[in-house]
Amino acid sequence: MSDTEAVLFANEVFYRAFAAKDMTALREIWADVPRISCTHPGWNPVIGHLAVLESFRSILEGPNPPAISCTGAQAFVDGNSAYVLCHEKLGGGYLVATNIFTRSGNQWRLLHHHAGPGGGPPQTAEIPHSIN
Repeated sequence: MSDTEAVLFANEVFYRAFAAKDMTALREIWADVPRISCTHPGWNPVIGHLAVLESFRSILEGPNPPAISCTGAQAFVDGNSAYVLCHEKLGGGYLVATNIFTRSGNQWRLLHHHAGPGGGPPQTAEIPHSIN
């Protein structure tokens, strides 16, 4: 599996865990470093391993946990760092997301997730999968 494919796979693992409301799987996809971070739509940045995981727990255990899926994922790999640009489908709308990964042994682990409003559904134009 190429690095690009591995990063896209890690991104898919993240969204499957999110959609399944699986906190154990979400915990495992994040890098095991103290300074991971996340910016949920309308939130201030959340920094720190415990705070990020608690933010996801509060969303998933809240009164209206989102039904989420990822579409149009494009991976950009540079050595031991990578990021994925994608759209999150929530109900009838879309958010734009950036997920930053780091290589940890033979796995890609999430360092930062940021989602926010975008200009609409993903464009259909092809974007290169990686910039090696």
